[in-house]
Amino acid sequence: MTRALLLVALAAAASTAAQACELPGGGAQRIESPRHVVLYRAKPAPRVGEHFALEIAVCPAPEGVRVDATMPEHRHGMNYRPTVTAQGGGRYRAEGLMFHMAGRWELVFEVRAGGKTERVAQSLKLE
Repeated sequence: MTRALLLVALAAAASTAAQACELPGGGAQRIESPRHVVLYRAKPAPRVGEHFALEIAVCPAPEGVRVDATMPEHRHGMNYRPTVTAQGGGRYRAEGLMFHMAGRWELVFEVRAGGKTERVAQSLKLE
């Protein structure tokens, strides 16, 4: 197979994985990168000073996922380090997250696959 044909085949596989990625139950946020699709849903909805968890689905299924959050304008992160547990099939649960102050946060997913780590992020504003 030529290199060009291989690239087309890989792109088609990634596109199919992106389309098929889902997190049952609805209401999930979706972030896409060139290599992965990350779906997540917070339970309960994040509120300042209250712990919450994330249900996460990553497609294609990676070797592992880490979750963190920072406040870029303040140059600091959360006061708590979440625990991420693999649920199988590209599904994860992150517990112990807390946004300790109002403002703009950046929720960051570090997706590890094929010996590489990719950062996928989304900005959130808490009042």
